[in-house]
Amino acid sequence: MAKQALIAKGNVKLCDFDPEYNGGMNKEDAKLQTQAYREKLSLLQTKLYADNRYSVLIVLQAMDAAGKDSTIKNIFTGLNPQGIKVTSFKVPSLEEASHDFLWRIHKAVPEKGKIGVFNRSHYEDVLVVRVNNYVAEDVWQARYDHINHFESLLEANNTTILKFFLHISKEEQKKRFEERLADPTKHWKFSSGDLEVRTQWDEYMQAYEDVFRKCSPKHAPWHIVPSNNKWVRDFVVMKTIVEAMEALPLRFPPAEEGLDKIVVPD
Repeated sequence: MAKQALIAKGNVKLCDFDPEYNGGMNKEDAKLQTQAYREKLSLLQTKLYADNRYSVLIVLQAMDAAGKDSTIKNIFTGLNPQGIKVTSFKVPSLEEASHDFLWRIHKAVPEKGKIGVFNRSHYEDVLVVRVNNYVAEDVWQARYDHINHFESLLEANNTTILKFFLHISKEEQKKRFEERLADPTKHWKFSSGDLEVRTQWDEYMQAYEDVFRKCSPKHAPWHIVPSNNKWVRDFVVMKTIVEAMEALPLRFPPAEEGLDKIVVPD
């Protein structure tokens, strides 16, 4: 399954990646393994926080209804909230729009010892901005290089970058939209603007493919996650995060000398 999710350099076509892919796993086994990885992630977060030499940045991008919010909830439930920060990037504020497009992003990058999660990200500036012609083509074309330089800077500062595209089919999106409309408790999740974005599906697929082709270096590759099945999505994302953090040389700080001789007074 990990091989199916990993994006390599080259001419990536999303039609080659099946959003229904499950790697031959069943739902029950995947959920059990996801829980086992969650316990590992909890310990790894503790070591990351105590070590205070590295940070982890997780970027989530997807079409509407692919499950960015539920992925965040399901993956990071049970972690120490002091060591994790989730940032959602919506339409830039007046202040943010008065700066370069990476200004608001850099402010949200996790400090050493922390995990940062981006719900949407700096890639919106070569996705929604491009599809809707908010800036001239030469402006958004230049942003691929800006993004690569920015992520190289983060990597040089001991930030591990994990980028996930939650890949759902257009048919699955329609089904999830209809479920939201049928459930009054989910009406708040639905916006009529989502339907306009849906008409731009092909344009977004092309924009994402260019992102994968131009912004997937070895130190910050994109992972295409089959997400029609939510349990597959959670398993792939959790496994990828845990394996990346296990590869870091994390350690607990050395204990104060003489602890073995200390007697706690009554």
